Amino acid sequence: MAMDTMKIENKFDREKRIELEKPTEGAAKQINFDELLIAAGEFSIYQILLFFATSPFFLFGVFVYYSQMFITEPSPNHWCWVPELANLSDTERRTLAIPLDDSTKFGYSHCQVYDANWDEVLITGQVPNSTWPTKACEHGWEFNKTEIPYPTITSEMDWICDRGSYQATAQALFFVGSIIGGFLIGWVADRYGRLPAAVYSTLIGCLGGILTTFARNFTEFSIYRFIAGMAYDNCMMMAYLILLEYVTPKYKTMVANMAFALFYTSFTIAMPWISLACGHWKTISIVTSAPLLLAVLAPCCIPESPRWLLSMGRVDEAINKILTISRINKKEIPPKIIEQFKCTVSKETKEESHSCLEIFKRPPIRRTFILMCLEFTCCTIIFDALVRSTGQLGFDFFISFSVISFTELPSMCVVAFIMDWMGRKWMTISCMMLCSVFTLLTVFVGSGVPSVMCTVLARFFVNISYNATMQWTAEVLPTQVRGSGASVVHICGYIGTALSPYIVYLQIYISWLPFVIIAAIAAFGAFIAFALPETTKKDIPQTFNEAEELSRNINLWEMPCLSRPKNVVSGHENESFEM
Repeated sequence: MAMDTMKIENKFDREKRIELEKPTEGAAKQINFDELLIAAGEFSIYQILLFFATSPFFLFGVFVYYSQMFITEPSPNHWCWVPELANLSDTERRTLAIPLDDSTKFGYSHCQVYDANWDEVLITGQVPNSTWPTKACEHGWEFNKTEIPYPTITSEMDWICDRGSYQATAQALFFVGSIIGGFLIGWVADRYGRLPAAVYSTLIGCLGGILTTFARNFTEFSIYRFIAGMAYDNCMMMAYLILLEYVTPKYKTMVANMAFALFYTSFTIAMPWISLACGHWKTISIVTSAPLLLAVLAPCCIPESPRWLLSMGRVDEAINKILTISRINKKEIPPKIIEQFKCTVSKETKEESHSCLEIFKRPPIRRTFILMCLEFTCCTIIFDALVRSTGQLGFDFFISFSVISFTELPSMCVVAFIMDWMGRKWMTISCMMLCSVFTLLTVFVGSGVPSVMCTVLARFFVNISYNATMQWTAEVLPTQVRGSGASVVHICGYIGTALSPYIVYLQIYISWLPFVIIAAIAAFGAFIAFALPETTKKDIPQTFNEAEELSRNINLWEMPCLSRPKNVVSGHENESFEM
């Protein structure tokens, strides 16, 4: 089977090469970059090596994004520390000094302690009485170490009760940093190249992480996390985009999903066990930050973006990259093809530039764009909130995190192999509705394994929606503003993630409230998808008129798997991956 596939692909390569080498009458044949890349090898040794060479940047992205969760997560089971009762066991201290409170998850107060003369209580053997006066914790808190067995910055600095919002605020500031970093690193990428942008953003993340280790208070911690946030998620996405530029459209969907499925998922699953092995929040901060310094070695094994080189007029450098690919892939590019490519590039005229504001001047496109921003924001809020709700599931925090993170792998496979069959619209609608159902079930099934399983399924479905929406966004926008429009949608997602920590924080008032809000957001996301156009197996809009026509023709019941094909085509290029 594998040999047959290789024969078919080799035959395709030969046919494509013969087609490119055919003499043309009159004007020289137009050869674009993708056609030149096909001649050098579509997906062979060079692309495979580059695929693995970019893997460290997925590790860097995981470290930057998830490290804060493991250095701030407190044990949900905590109570006031009473130094006079230090000689008693933790259970005895809690039973004697902490008033009962049926409104809390564990049945006793987390912020109040009986106001009593404990030396007298111990001597006389008095039993706690609900009529005793209470007061706020004065000497800090003690935590159930079977849940989070190492000190976090939250437990060390007592960010509990009236300071319980500190964790959420620091996380929100991290995402504010990512918004600023998005603009800054985007400018670097356009001015100096994708590779320098990947390296600089990773070094910024390294700096923010190392500084976090020396934070002495909430203000310093917030500033350092803001700096670290400037690296997210540019440190990963820039290298990822370079990888995609060296793969032809035929393989981009597969590479795009498999890179995340293999690298991002594996590193995310390992993250809780790395934190557990570190044993202290400061060690976690160093261990997840110091490796980012390795990014300075990236220019030794990762090439610059060829499309960026072409956009800067550095045609010879871009051609040298292609010649390197052909040499490693053991393929020879006829000089005639290279000359035709140079001729094509020299004759290309710049397309009329359009501001992203042009989107808002056309009502159909404006409506679609705003709805897509809302759709993606819903996905990011749910994605991040489910991650941060792991500690509220009543099961082992580290096992729960790994199991929930594993859903990335099957969800990527679904997107890669089923989305074109089912369509963007109905896949998003069905997955968001199922996410809503399973998130809501988390409230009713009780804590432990049942709640973890419901969260796993909810995360699985929102992963599918998240990845489908990212691709869907690029497919509804015209070529002239596809890049800038997709960036605006991405920034809306950052704003959503800045809100999600506060949604999770609401559990201190009502334990089930965050899950109800997440379920409502998922249902709203499903409702939004009804008003978006289906793009599966349709030509990507090249002009504003084409995008406007696409936005007008919305068929609620359109589903590719139920549609009769109008004609038979040999393949389908997904142009939404064009840089």
